[in-house]
Amino acid sequence: MNKVILMGRLTRDPDIRHTQGENPMAVARFTLAVDRRVKRDGADQTADFISLIAFGRQAEFVEKYAKKGTKFVVSGRIQTGSYTNKDGQKVYTTDVLTEEIEFAESKRVSDANTGYGTPSQSTPPEQTSAPSDDGFMNVPDEIDDELPFN
Repeated sequence: MNKVILMGRLTRDPDIRHTQGENPMAVARFTLAVDRRVKRDGADQTADFISLIAFGRQAEFVEKYAKKGTKFVVSGRIQTGSYTNKDGQKVYTTDVLTEEIEFAESKRVSDANTGYGTPSQSTPPEQTSAPSDDGFMNVPDEIDDELPFN
């Protein structure tokens, strides 16, 4: 069995590319900083930086909603590979190919952690969503059809 479940924050905005050909497809590459559970005495919290790849609708979701600092829960599988770089050296890779991607916190909390998205005074009220009592933002009805996890 090859199954991985990760929760972490994007270290930078994702790299999005589109394949060529008859059926073009989006491909997203991004890195999650995943905190280690064990903390050594007197040391700062350490993290692992995990490389992920999403394809198709998941990549389109990442392209539309993911930005540096956003916290996600991702499940997928590990895949290893190798290639020869321009210097003729063999490079080994380990990536997680995503199967599911979900937000791990509300937009309000995410925006506070990343410094993005605080609504300006010029934002019309219908474009902002107030968080419900549970701390999660209500998704406007008009974008329900666009979300890949319905």
